[in-house]
Formats: sequence, structure tokens, C-alpha cells
Amino acid sequence: MRLLSYFISLFLFAGLRPECSQPKADAWIQLFNGKDLKDWSVKISKHPLDDNFGNTFRVEDGKMIVRYDQYKNFDEQFGHIFYKKPFSAYLLAVEYRFVGDQVAGGPGWAVRNSGAMLHCQDPKTMGVDQDFPISLEMQLLGGDGQHERHTANLCTPGTNVVMDGKLFTPHCIDSQSKTYHGDQWVHAETLVLGDSLVKHIVEGDTVLTYEKPQIGGGNVIHYDAAVKKDGQLLREGYIALQSESHPVEFRKVELFDLSPYLNNPKQLRAILRQLQTRKR
Repeated sequence: MRLLSYFISLFLFAGLRPECSQPKADAWIQLFNGKDLKDWSVKISKHPLDDNFGNTFRVEDGKMIVRYDQYKNFDEQFGHIFYKKPFSAYLLAVEYRFVGDQVAGGPGWAVRNSGAMLHCQDPKTMGVDQDFPISLEMQLLGGDGQHERHTANLCTPGTNVVMDGKLFTPHCIDSQSKTYHGDQWVHAETLVLGDSLVKHIVEGDTVLTYEKPQIGGGNVIHYDAAVKKDGQLLREGYIALQSESHPVEFRKVELFDLSPYLNNPKQLRAILRQLQTRKR
């Protein structure tokens, strides 16, 4: 797995021609089917697994949406909706937008804030009062109409990563993305290769890269200590989307499974080149 960082640097930037057939459209897994949430499990802090408190996560007009109209106060009820199975190596693509106003009681930092959680712990192992799953977060932020505010940042609830050859332990780091104001749709992707390499990509531009995701650090509470094995590399995990007190909508959540190609560098190179140039 350690060689994958070298391979991906070569594959994505060497300008080589693809060496296998174009990936078929049906090779993409539609995690969200546009109709219902049957393949997803909800875990909201202070509530048991699969208690979709306040109908927080719902489907309307073909979109997965997060709403708080049945909340009196947010009261730190951070929520996550998990896809039914874990993945190890993949390209995840989401299209999201922020709408409306933050619910009463939401923290100031959570205005126009959501995220795609990667390599999550199994939601069945989360404590009832646990706020965030042990995971990597591709943090999704919307602009406030005035200030620069990057998206596809990295936050690390219960995790650490390696950046520039050194263990990175702060909780969050900004990406190099543009700021996206208003209610516009944004296309964000993340390339995850097991415990080797992760890239955050916004509208086709790579905005953040890190390596060796692993359990460690803080910024998660009320977890089971048996699950938080600090120093353990994260080779796979669940994918989740957040409810952090601001209404957000997702109209696309899809994944291309790269695990079948990890032991064939030539084929992996071709697949990644083709995925890089595909129409969004």
C-alpha cells in the first residue's frame, strides 16, 4: 500500500494514455437512489441508532435533504447518515448545496457546514451520546456572501493523518478550494486508497492531499474506548453524511469502487486517468 502514493502521483499527472476500456456508467454505485433511504442508517447524538429524530434526514424531489423544522433547539444533536457497507479504495462524488437558515441553538462554526465522513467506524459501535464517528471528514462549507471560506477541508474526529511526511495532529486544515457563496450546487470528490493516500477534489481541482489515515487524537466524545485504537491505520470504513445544524441538500452520492484494481498498477493507472477526465 505504501507504493500507492508514488503510483497515484505518476498516474494522475504523467499524461499517459489509458490502457484499458473506458469505465462503464453502471460501474458507478449510486449510494443514494433518489427515492428513499433504505440503504442508509441514521445515528444522531443523544438518540439510538436508526432513530431519525425529527425526520432530520429525508428525501424530497429526488434529493437527500437535512432539515430541522421539527427541532425546538439543536442542543448538540449532531447527526450522521451511514451507507450500509464499508469500502476501502474508491472515488466518492457528491453534489451538495446549503439552503435556508441555521436552526436555533446551532454552534457558530456550523453555519453552512456539513461533511462527508470517510473510513467511519461501524455506526453500531457508536455510543448513544457520541457526537461524531471516528473518521476522516471532508468538510463541506458554504460561503457567507462576503468572506473567503474554503470547502473540502479536512477535519479529524478521533483520527490523525500524515502530511508532508509528518504526523498531522491539529483537528482541521483548510483546503485550497475556491469559495462557493449562495445556494449553488457544488461537485466534490474524494479519492481514497485504503490506508495510503486521500485526495479532496472540487469541481475537478485537487485541493488537499494527505496520507496514512489512522486512529488517534481527540475531537470526539462519548466513544467506546475499545474502538478507538490509537495508531491503527484506517484501511477501510463506512461513508456518512452530516447534519450539523444547517439545512443541506445532496442530489448525487455515488462511488466508483477501486479495490479490484489495487493489485494491478497498470490497470489502476488507466482507470484513474479515465475517471479524471470523465464528464461530471
